[in-house]
Amino acid sequence: MDSPVLNAPFDAVALAAADTATLKSNLLKQVEHRDGDAMAKKVRFAKETLMPLFAELTKRNPIPDLHQQIPLLKGVWLTVWSTIPFQDILPGRVLHESYQIFNDSGYYANLARYKPGRKAPLLKWISRWLLSYDLMITQSYAVQEQPDADVEGNLDLRTTQDQFWDIRNLYIRQSLRIGSLSFSPDMAQRWFDQTLTAYLQNGQSQQIPSTNPKDKTRINAKQYQQISKARPLLDNLYIDQDFRLVKTQREKSQRPSYTVAVRLT
Repeated sequence: MDSPVLNAPFDAVALAAADTATLKSNLLKQVEHRDGDAMAKKVRFAKETLMPLFAELTKRNPIPDLHQQIPLLKGVWLTVWSTIPFQDILPGRVLHESYQIFNDSGYYANLARYKPGRKAPLLKWISRWLLSYDLMITQSYAVQEQPDADVEGNLDLRTTQDQFWDIRNLYIRQSLRIGSLSFSPDMAQRWFDQTLTAYLQNGQSQQIPSTNPKDKTRINAKQYQQISKARPLLDNLYIDQDFRLVKTQREKSQRPSYTVAVRLT
């Protein structure tokens, strides 16, 4: 049986009366086919429409303890909708091939495929069959029990005041691929595993080479430095076995971002 539809603007009383499955299904319906919107439009949509849903789901988070969230994180998550700036740092992102992958050793990666020029009629066919660009940002994650200077003043991003996620950016990998092979969850998992193994064996990340800032198909050196030096803040506002609502912030001066994700494996 389908969950009841809750219409925007959302009424706090109606949200409070709805069961959690209804809240999740309605959030997924709200963001359906919207991940390709311009970032400014998505940010405005979150602020003006989705915040009541976010707030109600946050109240119902079944697992607020961060240590208990770790087993649920492991696996491949599909990013259904997100206002994270990195997602659209380059043009042509393939919306259904954007993933978060967590392992149980304290590492995870954000991965996305891009096909530059895929919206241009003349280049669409060539881009589809000949050229793909894959981007991966790999990070470590751990639960810390005491706040430090990096998270002080950002208690709203922690589930409790004595627990917070310690997130550290490790490395960025970029790959230009020839051919039409899709960026499947299995392919993304293999790439993550291979690069992480190499990183751990080498003991340090290998810096990507500086690229021409005019090259819009790759992250340039300045963008790389901005990402690599950040200490991201993260909070699973709601998490269960198959669904996550996540609040993140790359640095204190940056606006909060929100991600809706569903489990694939």
